[in-house]
Amino acid sequence: MMNQKHVCILAISDVHSRSLWDYYDRSKLRDVDLIISCGDLDSDYLQFLVTMTNVPLLYVHGNHDQHYAHRAPEGCINIEDRVYTHQGIRILGLGGSVKYKDGPHQYSQTQMIFRMYSCMAKIAFHGGIDILVTHAPAVGINEGDSHVHAGFRAFNVLLNKYKPKYFLHGHVHLDGYSLDRVSQWGDTMVINAFESYQFDY
Repeated sequence: MMNQKHVCILAISDVHSRSLWDYYDRSKLRDVDLIISCGDLDSDYLQFLVTMTNVPLLYVHGNHDQHYAHRAPEGCINIEDRVYTHQGIRILGLGGSVKYKDGPHQYSQTQMIFRMYSCMAKIAFHGGIDILVTHAPAVGINEGDSHVHAGFRAFNVLLNKYKPKYFLHGHVHLDGYSLDRVSQWGDTMVINAFESYQFDY
């Protein structure tokens, strides 16, 4: 990995932050260098944030982001199934949830394993990953108590094999589950990006 300067990252997911949208104040985000969306947010919200901050906004799809097919968030960067590099930070995106009904951005465990394997050559080309960005959690890490909010085994494989510094996910709402915002899995700091969370890389 290349030498990096301090990077301030805003992770967002699932619900709009009234503090950032309804009561927006430019000073709240003046230190942010990068925004990462973990899914289930309106295009208008993402477009607003990328316009007002003028920093890159990366996103993956949540299970409720069907509207992106007709109107993707302009000015934002889709990192699904790719490794995106920002100031030397290697970021892999794998959106979607465990399949619980018919619809886009939902996958079986086997389908997500295949998506993971399709990214292996890209990860190898970049020499690994520093941040894993998903919508759903991993198995045994911040899962909900229903099939809808279950985690993917493929993410555990990626965490154990590549040991990224951070794992960002959404999908499991912190206002509905008593879970930690930040936790540790081996060498990786796990962050539930529900609503918004700002941290320094």
